Amino acid sequence: MTEMIMPNDTNPMGNLMGGYLMRWMDIACAVCAARHCNAHVVTASVDHISFHEPIKLGDVITLTAVVTRAFNTSVEIFVEVSASEITGANPRQSNHAYFTFVAVDPETKKPIPVPLLTPLTNEEKKQFDVASRRRELRLILAGKLKPVDAMELRNFFNDL
Repeated sequence: MTEMIMPNDTNPMGNLMGGYLMRWMDIACAVCAARHCNAHVVTASVDHISFHEPIKLGDVITLTAVVTRAFNTSVEIFVEVSASEITGANPRQSNHAYFTFVAVDPETKKPIPVPLLTPLTNEEKKQFDVASRRRELRLILAGKLKPVDAMELRNFFNDL
């Protein structure tokens, strides 16, 4: 997904407002998740979003979203934001985050199973393998999993 930063997207300092960026990240991830699931999806969580580089008025941003793991009824999506001047000059990575979406039946609004994901490249396999730890951490922070029951995280820390 590509957007050009216009005056109504910026704050008084001429930088992209964070809320607009988060909205575009959510949209890019939702499209990615819906296509993988072949279903309607809803945002379940968003991991930490850092703002590393300011995005200025007139810059062009590209949001790249990929499915990193499919669970039972949810998918984890990684989104990366890059920015550059309109000419392509001064390219830079600006932001990234992990989003989780749940596939839902449009009539019942209940979660439905999602297709499996088979990672192919080494980077895809790495993202896939670590996703279960990120998921456990999200569930702990949401109060849906007790830390003592987080087996993936426990195994990770025991291996250090």
